[in-house]
Amino acid sequence: MNECETAQNPACSSNDATPVPQPFPVVGIGASAGGLEALELFLSGVPTDSGMAYVIVQHLDPTHKGMMPELLQRITCLPVVPVTDHLNVLPDHVYVLPPNHDISIQKSVLYLSKPAAPRGQRLPINFFLNSLALDYRKMAVAVLLSGMGSDGTEGLGAIKKNAGLVLVQDPSSAAFPSMPQSAIDAGLVDIIASAGELPKRIIASLRQESSVEKTSNSRDDLVKSGLDRVLSLMQAHNGQDFSLYKKSTLYRRIERRMGVHQLGHIGDYVRLLEENAQELDLLFKELLIGVTSFFRDPAAWDSLRDIAFPALFQRSPSGRALRAWVPACSTGEEAYSIAISFKEALEVHQPAGRFSLHIFATDLAQDAVDLARLGHYAKDINSKVSAERLARYFIATDDGYQITKEVREMVIFAPQNMAQDPPFTKLDLLSCRNVLIYFGPELQQKLLALFHYSLTPGGILFLGNSETIGSTTHLFEALDSKTRLYRRLDSSHQTLAIDFPTRSSTYSAGTDTPITPPAKNLQILADQLLLREFAPAAVLVNASGDIIYICGRTGRYLEPAAGKANWNVYAMARNGLRHALASTLQQVVRERGRVECHDLSLEDDGNTYQLDLTLQYVEEPEPLHGTVMIVFKELRSKPPTKRQTRKQAQSPVEAQLEKSLEQAQDEVKCLREQMQTSGEELKSTNEELQSSNEELQSTNEELTTSKEEMQSLNEELQTVNVELQSRVDDLSRVNDDMQNLLNSTEVATIFLDNRLHIRRFTEQAAHIIKLISADVGRPLSDLASDLDYPDMAQDAEEVLRTLVFSEKQVTSRNKCWFTVRIMPYRTMQNLINGVVITFIDITLAKNLEAELRATVARIENQTQSTP
Repeated sequence: MNECETAQNPACSSNDATPVPQPFPVVGIGASAGGLEALELFLSGVPTDSGMAYVIVQHLDPTHKGMMPELLQRITCLPVVPVTDHLNVLPDHVYVLPPNHDISIQKSVLYLSKPAAPRGQRLPINFFLNSLALDYRKMAVAVLLSGMGSDGTEGLGAIKKNAGLVLVQDPSSAAFPSMPQSAIDAGLVDIIASAGELPKRIIASLRQESSVEKTSNSRDDLVKSGLDRVLSLMQAHNGQDFSLYKKSTLYRRIERRMGVHQLGHIGDYVRLLEENAQELDLLFKELLIGVTSFFRDPAAWDSLRDIAFPALFQRSPSGRALRAWVPACSTGEEAYSIAISFKEALEVHQPAGRFSLHIFATDLAQDAVDLARLGHYAKDINSKVSAERLARYFIATDDGYQITKEVREMVIFAPQNMAQDPPFTKLDLLSCRNVLIYFGPELQQKLLALFHYSLTPGGILFLGNSETIGSTTHLFEALDSKTRLYRRLDSSHQTLAIDFPTRSSTYSAGTDTPITPPAKNLQILADQLLLREFAPAAVLVNASGDIIYICGRTGRYLEPAAGKANWNVYAMARNGLRHALASTLQQVVRERGRVECHDLSLEDDGNTYQLDLTLQYVEEPEPLHGTVMIVFKELRSKPPTKRQTRKQAQSPVEAQLEKSLEQAQDEVKCLREQMQTSGEELKSTNEELQSSNEELQSTNEELTTSKEEMQSLNEELQTVNVELQSRVDDLSRVNDDMQNLLNSTEVATIFLDNRLHIRRFTEQAAHIIKLISADVGRPLSDLASDLDYPDMAQDAEEVLRTLVFSEKQVTSRNKCWFTVRIMPYRTMQNLINGVVITFIDITLAKNLEAELRATVARIENQTQSTP
């Protein structure tokens, strides 16, 4: 335990009147089970002049009065303050969350609120870290200590997203490693260290980052060389090319990682990347951190609703399905904002036709796409989304808001690199807001040309407030320049040089030199000619008969079935082939071999054709394994006159046989239809089973929720248990001190409860009244005593009744004298809880008094006998 005297160490004193430098970092500390020990280790390493504020969010029992501030104040010289509502945050202070509250921060002020989620489902660490990320951004620091579950992981993601610093306790040193391990598994952690080392790492990282920023401009050539090497390593690691991004933006992100590792030169960081693939993954996430929110720049979204969508409605008065693309969608807020704006535009402007909107939202970060697909957001979106929109398009949950199904189904999310992957086309709306500002001029021009190609004539381009179309005024015109809405111009009279993206980058890493695609050789051209002109028609199908690929002209053998589109070969085969395919395809799949059907007759437009049908099970290559190749090889055709002549020359027997054959074919057709009906019934049964499975999954989720609630309760009880254990240790030390104090005074003392039963006694009291340890709890009147004081029990009862202390001098059988004092026993709450009897040995004083009296009497006698 650290001891600190304010008088000796002025840094320990708190002077709220001192001017506070702004801004200063705020450290959000999350802990749960086993957190008290970790917090003590952490605070013991915090200096008194760190210049940071520390906010502790600990899982606490809502029904138990917290003792955390008192327990932590013994460890640190910094003031430890229980948080109250509307409390200003000051540096070099520690703030502790009280029980049964959530805490948030806004403009350096702490706010308390009652938890909305039921006990056992609360995530107070996430709640606070989300608000800290929005308020302090890159000045926010998050620390996650010992605990069970995963509370805090989502909040760490918000801290990282806003360029803050994330640290966790080393799971091997944590009493309960689940919480820090969850953050590590999510790939959100900058620094892992023991609880006692974390304060030093925080201070060193922040100082190092500042130092790197000051010295980064002094060695431009080395910086450029190192940056090119970093980008080359990144492309080799995951195939992503950042060479056309703004170099200043890239280097600022790299500086943060250098600060975390306390590296002063980019060359040292390059060596770290060469040796540590995990750091490449962390840097990749650092480069992709984006800031987004619902309805960012509200005026722009009003223009989208009132200008852009009405313009699209006017282009197609009869109505149609509109298509939109949101590249770099991050966690989906912008895509959902477009969907909501579209619905509002339909209500406000009420177009005559029927319109729908399909939104394709893509992002380079897979974890961001996964979050966007969930459509679940924290409670703080209520600052960006109006109450009306929240009520209509969101469903309130215990820990945030869930987007409604009608809005969610309008958006399709997918991972994509818009600079390297093929774009979406035939778009009516393309929203790329606050993304181009991170790209270099060359990539900006390339993407704007690509956006022009992707949009239909008259399509809308929606950019951010800091972005413009630059020199591409021949491609777009301003629909509303103030809110960056542009309309695609028809440039069919011009030849546009469009650099279509492919997965392999068209630029070498670290250079601006385009890679020339290899020219096709003569063999490739000849092979393509043979396939196109001379190869037989064929189709590739799966085991169920669904067509995967068509080679050549197959219209003579296959035709689309009437009604709903069906790409199954059974439904598309013409009459002469349907029976053969039905009988052989499953055989090929079952036997994994090859089947040939010869001399099949097929009639088309009055002509009869002869063909061979070959079905081959595909083993290799591996991507085609399990499919079947069906090859149609035509032999010859018959003129229609022969069939007509043959029909006329048929005998009655032949006619009867042909009629029987037609009946058999009809029966087969009927059986096939019955089989299809049975198949649909089986599908219906399967759907019912899937529904049952979903119900079971729902039950499982409920059980999982119950498990999480029990786990949360267990964490709270463990926290309370640790606090109580600490208090018990304190009481044990106080008890030992009191026992030694009483024994050192050599005053015999007996403590009695309200029933005058023995509660405690000192060693000296056992020599006056016959007491042993087993006598605790026995009535005072039952005990034998050497004192000549038969009324001691009655006097004690009188003192307990009147609260007036009693004092008498009594003697014992061995001629000893004692002053017996009986006083009420008062608790710290000023309540009477028994009496205290003390026995002070005054034998010496009595003997001296007797000798003195005898001496005085002798002197008086001598005086009287003298004449």
